[in-house]
Amino acid sequence: MEKNLHIVNLSRVFVMGSDIWDTVKKTVDKLGYHTPVVINDPITRKIVGKKVSEDLNCDHYEIKNATMAEISSIADILKKEKYDIVVSIGGGSVIDVGKLASFNVSIPFISYPTVASHDGISSSRASIRDGEKKLSIDAHPPVAIIADTKIVSQAPYRFMASGCADLISNYTAVLDWELAHKLKGEYYSEHAASLSSMSAKVTIDNADVIKEGLEESARKVLKGLISSGVAMSIAGSSRPASGAEHAFAHALEMIAENPGMHGEQCGVGSIMTMYLHREDKYKTIKEALEKIKAPTTAEELGVTDKELITALTMAHKIRDRYTILGESGLTEMAATKLAKVTGVIE
Repeated sequence: MEKNLHIVNLSRVFVMGSDIWDTVKKTVDKLGYHTPVVINDPITRKIVGKKVSEDLNCDHYEIKNATMAEISSIADILKKEKYDIVVSIGGGSVIDVGKLASFNVSIPFISYPTVASHDGISSSRASIRDGEKKLSIDAHPPVAIIADTKIVSQAPYRFMASGCADLISNYTAVLDWELAHKLKGEYYSEHAASLSSMSAKVTIDNADVIKEGLEESARKVLKGLISSGVAMSIAGSSRPASGAEHAFAHALEMIAENPGMHGEQCGVGSIMTMYLHREDKYKTIKEALEKIKAPTTAEELGVTDKELITALTMAHKIRDRYTILGESGLTEMAATKLAKVTGVIE
């Protein structure tokens, strides 16, 4: 008889605190690795990457963009030099390159985020650009996460607001997952769904106190993003944190000239998809986003009404994943009505 296996791959170590760059070496040693390498970009190199690589007495490499070519280049270096662990220091691009390059050569990586803009800092998914397309690729979660509240709180506030919006959008992602379970018999984990929903609820409940420059705000957001990543690891997919709102975001990235940040896109998408799920609840999401100063309209997002409507009509085609948009998606008329009734466009 074939066994029904469900394997959960989780991070082993979480370190959170203020100005904790010197814990990277302790973490590497504790985990039993001996040949680390640091990956950063020019900006994060100056912020903390240089101090970490000097403390580790290890090599370092700078990356520019999260592309398949960059990943292939880094993977070749990792394999040739026989490093046994990667320390990715930076934003989403640096972490995703380190995540997928290390996965491709079967070595672990440590996530050291310098911004808290989305849950990629802790998840097993990598968002990579391949030509004009943005791909979401399965990889592995970090073996350890170094969450430095001082560095994250000092980053431009827009990054943290985007991270909050990404967390709030978990609310509609879970509703989509429940719907797919009921209508399509898709696998569903109550534990993963509850953890993801809790991350969204805590963010909404704390929207009033999440402020620019506060380490306590950074702590709350980082905890939420880490929890969201754990939920995805438990589920074995991105389902707990990616539904129609994420499909809309990916579609917008494909067609818009300046689509805004990923979390910002998901937040706006969540306003509209929540209206489809529970008409009386969409204002809760919109009000929370307004409190944390994240976009709630096409204009604030930096896209045209036409771009937003087009993204809505094509969102159901982005992934083979059942959502509130159904299998046929929205017509242009329905998408326009939805965007107008929720105040996303005038």
